[in-house]
Amino acid sequence: MSSQRIRIKLKSYDFNLVDKSAEKIIKTVKSTGAVVSGPIPLPTHTKIFTVLRSPHVNKKAREQFKHCSYKRLLDIYSSTTKTVDALMKLELPSGVEVEIKV
Repeated sequence: MSSQRIRIKLKSYDFNLVDKSAEKIIKTVKSTGAVVSGPIPLPTHTKIFTVLRSPHVNKKAREQFKHCSYKRLLDIYSSTTKTVDALMKLELPSGVEVEIKV
């Protein structure tokens, strides 16, 4: 298992949560002796919604809402079964989507 690479993708609408989760993962993995590269910030996806303030009058009065999703990428090299067990037991805050590929 030591020759495999584990890739972890973190995604959230709050950049603080993503950064804290990445730091938590890095600290846990380094304590087991594995090598970590990252966190690599992936492009932020931004959606802007424009809504009319009033449905019947004042066509020019509009309101805009912004919806951003932040992503980070972590690669773990030379992992052991101890590393995988530590990752399974790790509790991350809600609101962070974690995708793990081996």
